[in-house]
Formats: sequence, C-alpha cells, structure tokens
Amino acid sequence: MYSSEIWRVEIRGKARKALKKIPAKNAGVILSVIGELRTNPFAGDIEKLGGEDDTWRRRVGNYRIFFEVYARTRSVYVYKIERRSSHTY
Repeated sequence: MYSSEIWRVEIRGKARKALKKIPAKNAGVILSVIGELRTNPFAGDIEKLGGEDDTWRRRVGNYRIFFEVYARTRSVYVYKIERRSSHTY
C-alpha cells in the first residue's frame, strides 16, 4: 500500500539529542530503522498511541522510537527516542 513511494523523514530536536547519547552500536541500529520509515512507516513492531491521531511507537530492542505520521504530506516526524525502562510508559 505505502511501500512503493518515498516518505520524508525528519528527526526532531529531542530525538536528535537523545540519539547522540545512545551507544554507537545501538544508535546505528536505530538510524537503520528510522531509514526504513522512508519506505513504509507502518512496518515493523509498531503500535498506535492511544489518544493521539497520528502518533506511533516502534520497538527497536530496548529502545522506543516515537513518531508522527502525516499521510497527506507523506511526512514522518521522529520526536522522541527512549530506552525502555519501568518509567517509559
């Protein structure tokens, strides 16, 4: 459905800052997954967040990538990256 076209992906402020603090090996995996959002933001281990219209969460190992998807403009905005802990949810 969505995989034939390219989506524009932007990593926003707090997510970019968090990515700099993540160990290089994990950051590489996370960046790879964020790159995959360009072809299909609805693939992988994702879940729509309750109470939000366009907000999703994708699991990547012990990390969670939070992003907004706007189908109308074919845009994805990564706004938060967190390490999974007892305080993440």
